[in-house]
Amino acid sequence: MVPRLFSVPGHATRAAAVLLASALSAQAQEAPALLFPVECRLGETCFLQQFVDHDPGPGARAFDCGPQSYDGHTGTDIRTADLEAMAQGVTVIAAAGGVVRGLRDGVPDGGTATMQPGQGCGNGVALTHAEGWETQYCHLMEGSILVQEGQTVAAGTPLGLIGYSGQTEFPHLEFILRHEGQVIDPFDAETGDSCDAPPAGLWAERVENPGGGILSAGFAEAIPELADIAAGRADTGAIEARGAALVIWGFVHGGRAGDVVTLRITDATGAEVHAQEVVLERAQAQLFRASGRRTPAEGWPPGLYRGEVVLSRAGTEIDRAETAVLVTP
Repeated sequence: MVPRLFSVPGHATRAAAVLLASALSAQAQEAPALLFPVECRLGETCFLQQFVDHDPGPGARAFDCGPQSYDGHTGTDIRTADLEAMAQGVTVIAAAGGVVRGLRDGVPDGGTATMQPGQGCGNGVALTHAEGWETQYCHLMEGSILVQEGQTVAAGTPLGLIGYSGQTEFPHLEFILRHEGQVIDPFDAETGDSCDAPPAGLWAERVENPGGGILSAGFAEAIPELADIAAGRADTGAIEARGAALVIWGFVHGGRAGDVVTLRITDATGAEVHAQEVVLERAQAQLFRASGRRTPAEGWPPGLYRGEVVLSRAGTEIDRAETAVLVTP
């Protein structure tokens, strides 16, 4: 029998959308202190993509009143930069000690394009905890689950690896927290109605949300395809001096309207070869921008060229990535 939480978990319709409890402060006193459920370096090997939707209407609002959510979203999405990074193996752990109530494996890592009906969570694990608490871990890598139904696990026990299974467009863990069947945002243990101060979360150690960032950056001889960037195969380590062009690209998550993406290339002497600022017109969960120059008639002087991609918001730098490419004779 398929566990209840693996019917269409984490991807509810509005009729079954987030039920944020009105008395969360009392519940928070009973809540387990949650470990961050992924073994990774936040902002380097994993990234906070989207959060629980706090908007009761058709819109979406994250716990910090930002746009990093979508209508009816019930979990916290913790992603890898791309499929290549996912394939290296990023471990998902139990956020708190509990018992494995249910699990599923065997769903291919093909995302929404390959999922079957009822496989919204993909491969996943559901744990029950004391005082009516429950955690759920969705979109795990096929064949990576390390626990068994009915097993008692301690906080920090490896459960599996971040994957690309079920209803998803990018590799990530969707971490879902419930209390007595109601979805609770681990970043906001209160009501989530105030944007004046950071809410009280349920993490054992405070987890900061940078509000977006740069997933990866690289060089290419032409503007790459998003599919190649998302797969981790768009970057090249070398370009011929008489190749078609010299292009730098940046893969961004959590972009907002008005954000500025600056792309810059310098040659082996440190002289600027190309620079451009691109203003984002709308909020997007993930996007890429690319810029560069056609190769001059005489070709590029050989050497190591460097690039940087900077994401800025309201004049403040949010994130920066550096990359390099060898221009060969």
